[in-house]
Amino acid sequence: MFDSDSGSKPAKVKLPKTVIMMVEKGNLVMAIKTLAADENISMDDAKSRIDAYELALKIQQQQKLNSIANKQGIPSQAFSFDREQAEDDTERLIKSRVKSTPSEQNFQSLQEGLNNQLNDLGYKKPLLPYWAKRLLIIAIIMAGLFWIMWRVFG
Repeated sequence: MFDSDSGSKPAKVKLPKTVIMMVEKGNLVMAIKTLAADENISMDDAKSRIDAYELALKIQQQQKLNSIANKQGIPSQAFSFDREQAEDDTERLIKSRVKSTPSEQNFQSLQEGLNNQLNDLGYKKPLLPYWAKRLLIIAIIMAGLFWIMWRVFG
């Protein structure tokens, strides 16, 4: 392959194992700093090499997923690495209902599941929650102490 800039060095594709481990763990800043320090290159060059490695890794993972899906008969359109596309699909499905954040939806589904399990077990909710009983006891004790102090010193 012909390089138009004959003065530049050919880019190394191979990264050191320590940098690869940092990239796979998601510690990109430390990986860039380590690569720049180890090979005495600029931070931008280190970032571009790490980005190229990540892209190659994602492509390799996508190919593995495609081959597994083809063996199992799953169409390759059923899964994707694109988070934005998946979020757009959920937005389209929720349009008729009141919008809520995904964390609220997760909490609501968790709460409904817990209520269903408790109903299946025959559990009845107490009339006053535990924290309300505690507050009531504390209020009664404080009122009693106030009344005693008022009688003694008043």
